[in-house]
Amino acid sequence: MLADTMGALDMVAARVAAGATVRFRPSGSSMVPLVRSRDLVTVSPVDPAKVEVGDIVLAKVAGTVYLHLVSAVDAAAGRVQISNNQGRINGWTGHAKVYGICVAVEGARRPRVDGKIRQ
Repeated sequence: MLADTMGALDMVAARVAAGATVRFRPSGSSMVPLVRSRDLVTVSPVDPAKVEVGDIVLAKVAGTVYLHLVSAVDAAAGRVQISNNQGRINGWTGHAKVYGICVAVEGARRPRVDGKIRQ
């Protein structure tokens, strides 16, 4: 969705990493139709070891924060691959940089989030 080097998504990521559930409206079209520009999304802290392919996560890849899909998981190395919904791969990132999971879009609960939220 919105990719951001030092701005709004960095602030959201910091809040989520600190344990807060955050609602915000990211901009961009890279996650359509899962998330449309300016949709209200809810992101909660996540246990990165529990994310799966198809989850939408808030993660930092190569210095940029994204609200994008998990496209591959390398559990042995403790990392996930992040991609948009248009086929572009952003890259791999370690579990320490996977801050949150999208639990709802415009109030509609995302599938398969139960048991993944960090308490």
